[in-house]
Amino acid sequence: SQVIVHDVNELTEKLFPIVEAMQKHFSAGSGTYYSDSIFFLSVAMHRIMPKEITQIIQVDLDLKYKTNIRDLFDEFDNFPEGAVIGIAREMQPVYRHTFWQYRRENPQTKVGDPPPDGLPGFNSGVLLLNLEAMRQSKLYNQLLEPAMVQKLTEKYHFKGHLGDQDFFTMVGMEHPELFHVLDCTWNRQLCTWWRDHGYSDVFDQYFQCEGEVKIYHGNCNTPIPED
Repeated sequence: SQVIVHDVNELTEKLFPIVEAMQKHFSAGSGTYYSDSIFFLSVAMHRIMPKEITQIIQVDLDLKYKTNIRDLFDEFDNFPEGAVIGIAREMQPVYRHTFWQYRRENPQTKVGDPPPDGLPGFNSGVLLLNLEAMRQSKLYNQLLEPAMVQKLTEKYHFKGHLGDQDFFTMVGMEHPELFHVLDCTWNRQLCTWWRDHGYSDVFDQYFQCEGEVKIYHGNCNTPIPED
């Protein structure tokens, strides 16, 4: 098996011009920091990786695997027509919070509502990037354009700080057909921060996950259960 190591500075240099416009909407700092571009790597991976690489799985470091990661590659075969990215739902009401203004103005919306019928947003801890589909999707590439990002952030009154995850979440509200939703067992998030910050009444609707966990995600420094 072959391991290729990429220079983070080189990647950031290629990334920055593509994602600079979205950084001001989805970065923790108020400015556009060059170094923050790396948090948007997944968004533009199809423009940076060589053409012969057609699929990539991108994962966070705070994960624990309970199954062979090879099995996750099979999920690429389940992508519906037009989908470019496989991603699991966010398991806390973080986007119920972020979209508060849009929700107030649109009381009938599913935006920010819990599963199974709502649109809780996405968590980018486990990502299946179908680079070939991303390259070929006219819609997806249009959505990377600064004017489109601006238009959507205005429509949804969106201000985030979670990088690629915010971008995918916002785009998913508008174009859910671009995403293949992974089962929660592929990205079983453990963080419960929002339970203690104003959302205890609805928290469990977002947090519950049936089935045998394949990947645990110890987000917000949450300890992962021992075997």
